[in-house]
Amino acid sequence: MSYQLLKNQVNQTIEISHSDLENFCNAFTSKTIKKKEFLLSQGRIYKYEGFVVSGCFRVFTIDKKGNENNLYFAAQNWWLMDIDSFLNQTPSNLNIQALEDSEVLLIRREDKLKLYESLPIIEKLFRIMSQKALVAWQRRLIRNNTLTAKERYVHFVTTYPNIVCKLTDKQIASYLGITHEFLSKIKKQG
Repeated sequence: MSYQLLKNQVNQTIEISHSDLENFCNAFTSKTIKKKEFLLSQGRIYKYEGFVVSGCFRVFTIDKKGNENNLYFAAQNWWLMDIDSFLNQTPSNLNIQALEDSEVLLIRREDKLKLYESLPIIEKLFRIMSQKALVAWQRRLIRNNTLTAKERYVHFVTTYPNIVCKLTDKQIASYLGITHEFLSKIKKQG
Protein backbone atom coordinates (compact mmCIF):
# COMPACT_ATOMS: atom_id res chain seq x y z
CA MET A 1 0.00 0.00 0.00
CA SER A 2 2.85 2.40 0.84
CA TYR A 3 4.17 2.74 -2.65
CA GLN A 4 0.75 2.51 -4.27
CA LEU A 5 -0.30 5.78 -2.64
CA LEU A 6 2.82 7.45 -4.01
CA LYS A 7 2.21 5.98 -7.47
CA ASN A 8 -1.38 7.19 -7.41
CA GLN A 9 -0.30 10.73 -6.57
CA VAL A 10 2.33 10.76 -9.30
CA ASN A 11 -0.15 9.43 -11.88
CA GLN A 12 -2.65 12.14 -10.90
CA THR A 13 0.01 14.80 -11.49
CA ILE A 14 1.87 13.73 -14.65
CA GLU A 15 1.88 11.11 -17.38
CA ILE A 16 4.75 8.75 -16.69
CA SER A 17 5.77 5.35 -18.01
CA HIS A 18 5.45 2.33 -15.76
CA SER A 19 9.24 1.77 -15.74
CA ASP A 20 9.99 5.42 -14.90
CA LEU A 21 7.43 5.31 -12.10
CA GLU A 22 9.02 2.14 -10.71
CA ASN A 23 12.49 3.73 -10.84
CA PHE A 24 11.14 6.79 -9.05
CA CYS A 25 9.49 4.75 -6.29
CA ASN A 26 12.59 2.59 -5.85
CA ALA A 27 14.48 5.72 -4.74
CA PHE A 28 12.30 5.91 -1.60
CA THR A 29 12.65 4.01 1.64
CA SER A 30 9.85 3.38 4.10
CA LYS A 31 10.23 4.53 7.70
CA THR A 32 7.92 4.12 10.66
CA ILE A 33 7.84 7.07 13.03
CA LYS A 34 6.34 6.64 16.49
CA LYS A 35 4.00 9.17 18.05
CA LYS A 36 5.92 12.24 19.35
CA GLU A 37 9.10 11.13 17.55
CA PHE A 38 10.92 13.76 15.49
CA LEU A 39 11.74 13.28 11.83
CA LEU A 40 13.64 16.58 11.97
CA SER A 41 14.80 18.84 14.81
CA GLN A 42 15.79 22.49 14.60
CA GLY A 43 19.50 22.92 13.95
CA ARG A 44 19.89 19.68 11.99
CA ILE A 45 20.27 19.47 8.22
CA TYR A 46 17.28 17.88 6.51
CA LYS A 47 18.61 15.22 4.17
CA TYR A 48 15.26 13.79 3.06
CA GLU A 49 11.97 14.74 1.53
CA GLY A 50 9.03 12.69 2.76
CA PHE A 51 5.69 11.47 1.49
CA VAL A 52 3.19 10.60 4.24
CA VAL A 53 1.68 7.15 3.82
CA SER A 54 -0.20 7.07 7.10
CA GLY A 55 -0.47 9.07 10.28
CA CYS A 56 -0.01 12.78 10.76
CA PHE A 57 2.89 15.15 11.31
CA ARG A 58 3.23 18.73 12.40
CA VAL A 59 5.86 21.13 11.11
CA PHE A 60 6.70 23.86 13.61
CA THR A 61 9.25 26.25 15.00
CA ILE A 62 10.08 27.14 18.58
CA ASP A 63 10.70 30.83 19.23
CA LYS A 64 13.12 32.36 21.74
CA LYS A 65 10.42 32.35 24.42
CA GLY A 66 9.85 28.62 23.94
CA ASN A 67 6.51 29.04 22.15
CA GLU A 68 5.67 26.53 19.45
CA ASN A 69 4.44 27.96 16.15
CA ASN A 70 2.75 25.36 13.94
CA LEU A 71 3.31 26.12 10.26
CA TYR A 72 1.45 23.18 8.75
CA PHE A 73 0.26 19.66 9.29
CA ALA A 74 0.80 16.74 6.94
CA ALA A 75 -1.44 13.68 6.81
CA GLN A 76 -1.77 10.86 4.28
CA ASN A 77 -0.77 11.85 0.71
CA TRP A 78 0.96 15.06 1.86
CA TRP A 79 4.65 15.88 1.48
CA LEU A 80 6.98 16.74 4.36
CA MET A 81 9.93 18.98 3.86
CA ASP A 82 12.07 21.84 4.95
CA ILE A 83 12.80 23.13 1.47
CA ASP A 84 15.52 25.55 2.64
CA SER A 85 17.49 22.98 4.62
CA PHE A 86 16.94 20.26 1.99
CA LEU A 87 18.04 22.36 -1.00
CA ASN A 88 20.79 24.41 0.63
CA GLN A 89 21.97 21.82 3.16
CA THR A 90 21.82 24.39 5.95
CA PRO A 91 20.68 23.82 9.54
CA SER A 92 16.91 23.74 9.76
CA ASN A 93 14.72 26.23 11.57
CA LEU A 94 11.93 23.65 11.65
CA ASN A 95 10.86 20.63 13.64
CA ILE A 96 8.88 17.77 12.11
CA GLN A 97 7.12 15.61 14.68
CA ALA A 98 4.72 12.68 14.36
CA LEU A 99 1.37 13.35 16.05
CA GLU A 100 0.57 9.64 15.93
CA ASP A 101 2.29 6.47 14.81
CA SER A 102 3.02 7.16 11.16
CA GLU A 103 4.67 5.80 8.05
CA VAL A 104 6.58 7.98 5.62
CA LEU A 105 8.44 7.30 2.40
CA LEU A 106 11.74 9.17 2.32
CA ILE A 107 13.94 10.15 -0.59
CA ARG A 108 17.48 11.35 -0.01
CA ARG A 109 18.56 14.62 -1.59
CA GLU A 110 21.31 12.89 -3.58
CA ASP A 111 18.86 10.35 -4.98
CA LYS A 112 16.39 13.06 -5.95
CA LEU A 113 19.10 14.97 -7.79
CA LYS A 114 20.15 11.78 -9.63
CA LEU A 115 16.54 11.23 -10.68
CA TYR A 116 16.40 14.75 -12.09
CA GLU A 117 19.33 13.83 -14.34
CA SER A 118 18.22 10.34 -15.34
CA LEU A 119 14.45 10.97 -15.51
CA PRO A 120 13.63 14.56 -16.55
CA ILE A 121 9.92 13.79 -16.05
CA ILE A 122 10.62 13.70 -12.30
CA GLU A 123 11.86 17.28 -12.40
CA LYS A 124 8.54 18.18 -14.08
CA LEU A 125 6.66 16.31 -11.32
CA PHE A 126 8.37 18.26 -8.55
CA ARG A 127 8.01 21.55 -10.42
CA ILE A 128 4.25 21.03 -10.65
CA MET A 129 4.04 20.00 -6.99
CA SER A 130 6.14 23.02 -5.96
CA GLN A 131 3.85 25.32 -7.90
CA LYS A 132 0.79 23.82 -6.20
CA ALA A 133 2.44 24.22 -2.80
CA LEU A 134 3.28 27.85 -3.56
CA VAL A 135 -0.35 28.50 -4.52
CA ALA A 136 -1.50 26.94 -1.24
CA TRP A 137 0.92 29.13 0.78
CA GLN A 138 -0.22 32.22 -1.10
CA ARG A 139 -3.86 31.43 -0.42
CA ARG A 140 -3.08 30.89 3.24
CA LEU A 141 -1.31 34.26 3.45
CA ILE A 142 -4.30 35.94 1.85
CA ARG A 143 -6.69 34.23 4.29
CA ASN A 144 -4.50 35.23 7.22
CA ASN A 145 -4.58 38.86 6.08
CA THR A 146 -8.22 39.12 5.01
CA LEU A 147 -10.28 36.76 7.18
CA THR A 148 -11.17 37.06 10.83
CA ALA A 149 -9.83 34.46 13.26
CA LYS A 150 -13.26 32.82 13.33
CA GLU A 151 -13.40 32.67 9.53
CA ARG A 152 -9.90 31.14 9.43
CA TYR A 153 -10.95 28.55 12.02
CA VAL A 154 -14.11 27.63 10.09
CA HIS A 155 -12.11 27.34 6.87
CA PHE A 156 -9.53 25.10 8.55
CA VAL A 157 -12.00 22.70 10.18
CA THR A 158 -14.17 22.41 7.06
CA THR A 159 -11.25 22.02 4.67
CA TYR A 160 -9.20 19.56 6.76
CA PRO A 161 -11.60 17.54 8.96
CA ASN A 162 -9.34 14.47 8.78
CA ILE A 163 -6.47 16.49 10.27
CA VAL A 164 -8.42 18.57 12.82
CA CYS A 165 -9.49 15.45 14.70
CA LYS A 166 -5.82 14.59 15.33
CA LEU A 167 -4.87 17.98 16.79
CA THR A 168 -5.11 19.64 20.15
CA ASP A 169 -6.81 23.02 20.43
CA LYS A 170 -3.42 24.49 21.33
CA GLN A 171 -1.94 23.22 18.05
CA ILE A 172 -4.89 24.56 16.04
CA ALA A 173 -4.64 27.96 17.76
CA SER A 174 -0.92 28.15 17.03
CA TYR A 175 -1.54 27.32 13.36
CA LEU A 176 -4.23 30.01 13.14
CA GLY A 177 -2.00 32.58 14.84
CA ILE A 178 -4.30 33.08 17.84
CA THR A 179 -4.18 32.19 21.51
CA HIS A 180 -5.67 29.01 22.89
CA GLU A 181 -8.03 31.14 24.98
CA PHE A 182 -9.28 33.04 21.93
CA LEU A 183 -9.89 29.76 20.11
CA SER A 184 -11.98 28.60 23.07
CA LYS A 185 -14.11 31.76 22.75
CA ILE A 186 -14.58 31.16 19.01
CA LYS A 187 -15.66 27.56 19.63
CA LYS A 188 -18.14 28.63 22.31
CA GLN A 189 -19.75 31.11 19.90
CA GLY A 190 -20.55 28.16 17.62
